[in-house]
Amino acid sequence: MPTVKKDTTNNGLDYTDRILQADAGCSIADFYSVRYAHFTEDEWRQRILEGKIALNGRPAGADDILSAGDLLVYSRPPWEETDVPSDFAVLYEDASVLVFAKPSGLPVLPGGSFLEHTLLHLVRQRFGNDCSPLHRLGRGTSGAILFTRNSRSARILSRAMAERRIRKVYLALASGIVSQDAFTIEAPIGPVPYRPLTTIHAFNPKGRPSTSLVRVLERRTGEGATLLEVTIPTGRPHQIRIHLSCAGHPLVGDPLYGTGGLPLPIGEGECAAALPGDSGYHLHSWKIRFSHPDTGQEMEVVAPPPPILKLKNPA
Repeated sequence: MPTVKKDTTNNGLDYTDRILQADAGCSIADFYSVRYAHFTEDEWRQRILEGKIALNGRPAGADDILSAGDLLVYSRPPWEETDVPSDFAVLYEDASVLVFAKPSGLPVLPGGSFLEHTLLHLVRQRFGNDCSPLHRLGRGTSGAILFTRNSRSARILSRAMAERRIRKVYLALASGIVSQDAFTIEAPIGPVPYRPLTTIHAFNPKGRPSTSLVRVLERRTGEGATLLEVTIPTGRPHQIRIHLSCAGHPLVGDPLYGTGGLPLPIGEGECAAALPGDSGYHLHSWKIRFSHPDTGQEMEVVAPPPPILKLKNPA
């Protein structure tokens, strides 16, 4: 499988903050150490000393006092990104929409250490900067993802997504033998404390309403696993992973979520301190159905599943 070339660096990135009245009167070092606490105040002071932060277009001082309306820019220098799968198939293309088959392991959007090794960057290199994903897939999730090519199609399809008129169907390999042929999971999802990140999305009784419609496709008794079709009218972060773990059937190979819809306790298992982007589970965006923003025609695009998620004994 082709990958983004190893040992390459990106072009760096400027992070911009416009100061609000609530932050007026604090120093630049205090602002960054509180707002972006993944670095200590001493680490932010070192970045300021190295000239990586500008205040209103001039080099900043760590103890400069901020006023409402000030513009801060942190220029992160180029860094090496982890190599990731870079091959993606075009499943559908016209002047307004694109549907791609994303490989497992490729992030959709920039985040963490990823900037250019993302599907968004690769798509825009090939199809232009107006392309944007209508929805997200987890880094470890493969399959169909819908992009828009202009503001009009983005506006129309975003409204359809908000009104739950876009149908997304997934294939998932769940641990254990699921007894019911079909069932609905409606566990709310929201942030919960998680030491490596502060918080993480998981089952939370006070979270946002979430619905997954589950149907058994194949019980693999010899493997202790069940192949499921999962349709999600809602699209919360990591929804299928969380919901199936809530139902007592976490995804096979999921390093993060255990039974109950919560992250595995730190210090347990081989992947104890796992992060949301860690792969190993088997989840595939199989079908996406939508009304075309130009013609209104009902479209369904199918992404062929990987071998492990194909029916072993089709009827």
